[in-house]
Amino acid sequence: MNSGRQVGATRRPAPLAVTVGVMVFGWLCLALPGHAQVSANFQSEDSRSQRDRGPATSLPDSGRYVSETGQGFILDRSGNGTLMRFDRSTEVWVLRPSPAPRGDVIFRNDAGDQVLRVTPNGGMTLYTTAAPQGAPVSLAGPAPELLAPTLTAFQLMDFILRQSDRATRAVGELVVVDMDIQPGSEAVATDALSTAVDAIVRMARSPNLRRDVARVRRIIITDVGPRQVSFSRGTLRIVIDADAGFAGRPSSARIVRVISETQ
Repeated sequence: MNSGRQVGATRRPAPLAVTVGVMVFGWLCLALPGHAQVSANFQSEDSRSQRDRGPATSLPDSGRYVSETGQGFILDRSGNGTLMRFDRSTEVWVLRPSPAPRGDVIFRNDAGDQVLRVTPNGGMTLYTTAAPQGAPVSLAGPAPELLAPTLTAFQLMDFILRQSDRATRAVGELVVVDMDIQPGSEAVATDALSTAVDAIVRMARSPNLRRDVARVRRIIITDVGPRQVSFSRGTLRIVIDADAGFAGRPSSARIVRVISETQ
């Protein structure tokens, strides 16, 4: 079991340290405030520095959009960044704009994949694995803001158990989850764990990636150190930046790439 970090002279709040296995389960140790409520509307300094610009381009409004292929998604530009979530998915993507020829703006995820392209007159194209050449998109109506979840301590324990079970079923071997975070990092940490397991499940369903993901035996989520994601000797390690909100953890696309490219 991971008993967490020792509190030193800096007198930081007691960390949350949880180690969960699905078939072998010892004990859980939580050091959280009573309800561990977490602010749900994080926005990152990084997203703020990358704030959408495009004086010659009419950028899309927040709302629900549908492509010609039938793929729907919510686009949230109510904050300083651009957030996106596909229908029937729990993952929120953080998209960053960059200029393109003819005054277009391309929105990419943190793996560098092109997701949206917007023309100067506001026309939008969606790029997915099902439509790699792009599919025109139209506004379908309003949509709610995309917010991070709030969890109590007991809900967090249950969530970790369920995600560990999901990963274990996908891989076919026990996948242990270690969570070592400070109070206040719960929302981003749980979002990071959910995103990581989504990536593992997707890889397990792919004939080309199944062998790579079968090596995963442990997932570590921590808020100690610079933000990063790495994979070594069966351990997927994600260091989050709780202050950055959704941008403080890697996307499933980046996690897939890290696992598959690691020998």
